[in-house]
Amino acid sequence: MTGRPDGLSAYIAVTAAYWAFMLTDGALRMLVLLHFHTLGFTPVQLAYLFVLYEIAGMLTNLSAGWIAARFGLTSTLYAGLGLQVLALIALAQLDPGWALGVSVAYVMAVQGASGVAKDLAKMSSKSAVKLLAPADGAGLFRWVAVLTGSKNAVKGVGFLLGAALLASLGFVWSVLAMAAVLAAILVAVLIAMPPGLPKGRKGTKFSEVFSKSANVNWLSAARVFLFGARDVWFVVGIPIYFYAVLSDGTEAGNRAAFFMIGSFMAVWIILYGAVQAAAPRLLRAATRPEGELVGAARGWAALLFLVPAGLSVAALISPQPQPWLTVTLVGGLLVFGAIFAINSSLHSYLILAFTKAERVTMDVGFYYMANAAGRLIGTVLSGLTFQIGGLALTLGTAAAMVALSALAAGRLRAPPPLEASA
Repeated sequence: MTGRPDGLSAYIAVTAAYWAFMLTDGALRMLVLLHFHTLGFTPVQLAYLFVLYEIAGMLTNLSAGWIAARFGLTSTLYAGLGLQVLALIALAQLDPGWALGVSVAYVMAVQGASGVAKDLAKMSSKSAVKLLAPADGAGLFRWVAVLTGSKNAVKGVGFLLGAALLASLGFVWSVLAMAAVLAAILVAVLIAMPPGLPKGRKGTKFSEVFSKSANVNWLSAARVFLFGARDVWFVVGIPIYFYAVLSDGTEAGNRAAFFMIGSFMAVWIILYGAVQAAAPRLLRAATRPEGELVGAARGWAALLFLVPAGLSVAALISPQPQPWLTVTLVGGLLVFGAIFAINSSLHSYLILAFTKAERVTMDVGFYYMANAAGRLIGTVLSGLTFQIGGLALTLGTAAAMVALSALAAGRLRAPPPLEASA
C-alpha cells in the first residue's frame, strides 16, 4: 500500500485484539445476567453484579488515559487482555454452594476486574484513531464511525454467543473456553505486535487527565446521560421482562428464552453498530461544516427522547405483558438503537475533534470515564426502577435522562479550526 500511514499495521493489530476482547465482553455480560437470574437473583441483585464493573470503568478510564500517555498505547492493550483472561478464570471458580452474599460479592469483584480490563484495552484502539486518521473532519468522522460501529457489531455477536454457550456448554465451560481463546490472542499480539504506535511521555502528570476544555466537559456530561438512558432499560429491565414473557419455567423453555433474549440483544447491538458505521454518510458529514455537526448532536438527542417517552406510555397502558406490548417494545427499542447510534457516533467524533493530539489519551480517558459513569447510573437505576415501578418507570427514567443529555449537548460550541484539526 502506497501512502500507508506509519503505525497503521500496529493500529490494525490493536483493533483486531480489541474486537476479540469485545466479543468476550458481550458474551460474559449475557452469561452472568441469564445464569444468575435463573438462580433466583432479584433485579436489584442482578444490577449489583455489574455495579463494580462500571465503577472500575470510571476509575480506569481516568488512569488509563494517563497510563497510555506515560507508557504507550500497547501497554494498556496487553494489561487489558491479560486481566480479562484472569477475570474469566476466576469467574469459573464460583461455587454454587456459597452463601448468596458471598456469591454476589465475588461476582462483583470479578466483574470489577473485567471492567478495568475492558477500559484498558479500549484506550489503545480509541486513541490510536486520532493519531492515524486524516486531519479533515469528515475523514476523522469516518474512521471513528467504522471503528466504533464494528466494535459494537462484534459485541452484539458476543451477546448471542453468550446465550448460545450458556444453553449448550453451561456456565463454567463457557467462561473457560473464552479465557482460552483470549489468552491465545494475547500471546499472538505479544509476539507479533508491529511497531508504530506512540511509546509515551515520561513527564506526563496525572493531574493533566482533567480537561479544561468547556466542550470536552459538556460533551462528557451529555455522554453520562446518554448512556445512562440506554443502560437503565438495557442491563436488567428488558431482559428480565422478555424472560418472563418467553420462558415457561422448564429447562427447555429456559434454553429457548436464553436464545431469543440473546438474539434480540445481539440484533440490537449489531443494528446499533451498523448505524454508527454509516453515520457519516447518513449525516452527509463530508459536505457539512463542523458547526452543523455540533448542532446535530443537540437535535438528534431531542429526537431520541420521543422513543422511550412513547414506550413508557405504552407500558403504563398495559402493565401486564401483552403480545401487542412486546411487539411494540421490540420495534420501539430497535428505533431507539438506530437514533441512539447516531447520537453516540456524533459524540465519539466530537471528542476527537475537540481534543489536541498531545492530549488525546487523557481527553478520551476523561470522556470514557463519563461514559462509564452513565452506565453505572443506568445499571443501578435499571434494577431499582424495574423492581419499584416495572417497565413503565424504567422507560420513563430513560426518557428523562435523554432530555438531560440534550440539554448538555446544547452547551457545545464549534471548536476553532486549529483545534479541530490538531
